[in-house]
Amino acid sequence: MSDVKKVVVLGAGYGGIEAALHIYRHSKKRKDIEITIIDKNEYHTLLTELHEVAGNRVAPDGLMINLEKIFEHTNVNVVKDRITGIDLDRQLLKSETETYPYDYLILATGSEPTYFGIPGMKEHSLTLWSMEDALRINKHIRSVFEKASREKDPEERQKLLTIVVGGGGFTGIETVGELVQWADELCRKYGIPRNEVNLYVIEAMSKILPNLSDSLIEKATAFLKKKGVKILTDSPITEVKKGSLTLKSGDVIKTATLIWNGGVQCNSFAANLGLKTNRRGRVEVNNYMQTVDRPNIYAIGDNCYYEEEEGKPPMPALVESAIQSGQCAAHNVLADINGKPKKEMKLNLHGFMVSIGSRFAVAKVTGLPQLSGYLATALKHLVNMHYLFGIGGLAILAEYINHQLLHNTREKTFIGPHFTAKSANFWLVPLRIYLGYMWVMSGLEKYQSGWFDYQMLAGTADAASGASMMQLIGDQTPGWYAWIVDTILVPNAMLFQKLIVFTEVGIGVALIAGLFTFIAAAVAVVMNINFMLTTGLNDYWFLTASIACLGGAGRAFGLDHYVIPFLRDITKKLWHNR
Repeated sequence: MSDVKKVVVLGAGYGGIEAALHIYRHSKKRKDIEITIIDKNEYHTLLTELHEVAGNRVAPDGLMINLEKIFEHTNVNVVKDRITGIDLDRQLLKSETETYPYDYLILATGSEPTYFGIPGMKEHSLTLWSMEDALRINKHIRSVFEKASREKDPEERQKLLTIVVGGGGFTGIETVGELVQWADELCRKYGIPRNEVNLYVIEAMSKILPNLSDSLIEKATAFLKKKGVKILTDSPITEVKKGSLTLKSGDVIKTATLIWNGGVQCNSFAANLGLKTNRRGRVEVNNYMQTVDRPNIYAIGDNCYYEEEEGKPPMPALVESAIQSGQCAAHNVLADINGKPKKEMKLNLHGFMVSIGSRFAVAKVTGLPQLSGYLATALKHLVNMHYLFGIGGLAILAEYINHQLLHNTREKTFIGPHFTAKSANFWLVPLRIYLGYMWVMSGLEKYQSGWFDYQMLAGTADAASGASMMQLIGDQTPGWYAWIVDTILVPNAMLFQKLIVFTEVGIGVALIAGLFTFIAAAVAVVMNINFMLTTGLNDYWFLTASIACLGGAGRAFGLDHYVIPFLRDITKKLWHNR
């Protein structure tokens, strides 16, 4: 029998990714542990942001992170396969073509929509729980607007332009928030009056977003109502037919679009393995995230039913729950292998954030005041970036910024496309090289004129200095900067003179070689601003050319084309092995 312990993580969601990385980071030098992560997809999906694809804000690849990128430079085996069953006694995972033995298994297959037995709901509604779902909704919304633009029957047209989101939780509100913005765009595109579009949120409970405070609920409600969304609370859906739905009150809403976000249950695969389950099919686990039937099988995130204390609500289906339970399970797998004590799961939720379109959000995070509007939107982006930096470093973080903030797919404002327009960098090569040449010559001229031998910088006290001295304080110099010149720069003139010469030559060489061009151009911009504040030199072409070179000027016919990818690769490796 092999001494190598085979640890398999089934599912590459938030919890599965965290579990696999945690085991790797705490066992990376060991040869007796083999880690494998298996998923039916080759990518990790940011499930909490699927509404952005459904509402046409972000392209699909903006939410899909290749698993090979995440686990690059690790010893985690990434397997793309659809597991169809598990032989619990023989400890084997089975697909249609392969079997995968395990000594320890972490179930992280996530959840799926639950329909609460509502007649017709499954057959006649759209759900938002996978990338396929998001793309299906996106295509459907486009089609109803296109059909409505050609429809002559007023009743049929109204049905096409009535969009209902069932469920007023996080996903439901985020979905309708995206549709509010996209509807404006679609109406312009298809020539449909905006007031003909009816957007509904239907919630069975007495209020939307029940996990938030009343004040944040009121802000979210007011924002949606201002945008024309009709919010119906205490309104359970009792039946769904093709083209209509019925509420408990007996009211019937005719619609061609019902997006169901009314609740989730454990993924049916995990729920039907033969392990003991509790509510909504979730697998029962103990305080160490071990399943109560099989101590070498752990269940995390939406797969598990965990009560921290008897009588308290179970662990909620949230990203933080998945990540923390994944860390706990991973820790305890290693503890079991090493014969050390396990640690209990201690859930520590930090708050909730809900985006309602791209420009408004509400948030309550531990240690911060309640936030709404742009600040809450920025906070949600920061949290997402913190997560992505943790699993993939700067490269994946840069991709998120590019998709979310620079190149989203929704129609831009007038000025937006001008910031994101792409152009060939090789057109900047002549400007970059000439600018570099001019910086080198400027530095050499200072050296030849004695900047290494004599004091050439003068401040307030040296106003009567000779013509060869460079006066750093003039009418254009702010008072605070004059103080810096007199207190720091002039008393250390020889040091700063040499630094200026070295910096100018360094900027020039870097620009000519196309090496670290962004840094060189940024320093050049700072130097130019400094000259304007002190000497009053107004050589604006230096400044404008330096700004132009900030846009990746060294990636064409420059060393950045080779060096930046190399450094990115090294950074990834160091990050994963930190």
